[in-house]
Amino acid sequence: MIMRTVRNQPRTTREDLVIDLKAAGTIVTKKTIGNTLRCEVTEILQRPQGPAAQESTYTCRLKFANEHLNDSEDNWVKVLWSDETKMELFGINSTRRVWRRRNAAYDPKNTIPTVKHGGGNIMLWGCYSAKGTGQLHRINGTMDGAMYRQILGENLLPSARALKMGRGWVFQHDNDPKHTAKAAKEWLKKKQIKVLEWPSQSPDLNPIENLWRELKVRVAKRQPQNLNDLEKICKEEWDKIPPEMCANLVANYKIRLTSVIAKCFATKY
Repeated sequence: MIMRTVRNQPRTTREDLVIDLKAAGTIVTKKTIGNTLRCEVTEILQRPQGPAAQESTYTCRLKFANEHLNDSEDNWVKVLWSDETKMELFGINSTRRVWRRRNAAYDPKNTIPTVKHGGGNIMLWGCYSAKGTGQLHRINGTMDGAMYRQILGENLLPSARALKMGRGWVFQHDNDPKHTAKAAKEWLKKKQIKVLEWPSQSPDLNPIENLWRELKVRVAKRQPQNLNDLEKICKEEWDKIPPEMCANLVANYKIRLTSVIAKCFATKY
């Protein structure tokens, strides 16, 4: 059953197989499934590559991680995390795995069909806290500081209220020029919103990246047919992400900091 499923759907995950086998009356662990598959097929892992970070970036990342390593979980519960991401109409622009035999690299089932220009995409802004996901907003056109200020005005405070952040909450966003533009800074200052100091080129420090990955997997399964459909499904699936997942990401933030410290030292030395 495992091999038949993988032959028909090479992107099937081990978790999917666990669920399918359980429904068929057989309890098997993901580790056992992985070992079984590797006897017959090869798992090909592709990761998008990013620009190399400069030494100063490693220093700032390391400084942030060390300064916050011993912060209590209560400290991170007060943070409202945010970011933007691109959602493609066809395919997932993140890590992709395919189970295949060694001589079947170009089998149509093991490749991703595309259309000219990728079929289009949309840009999204979103936020979340330990209590759950906030509002998800589609970015129309090219975002500048003024547009970003408008997005914050329409989505940030309503999200904070809906998530019952209470007093003393902290807003996190990265150092994108649009985020640090005068218009955005003035708005945040006017609304007396405290902003978490953030090191450059540090997406791995932001736990919302895990939620983006979760969202893309959920949306891909529903196979949206056009950009409006893609936006609608994105918002539906974003709202369905369980608060427990959000809480776990925040609860395990110290592990994330430890990992970043280890990577910084490994890269530098």
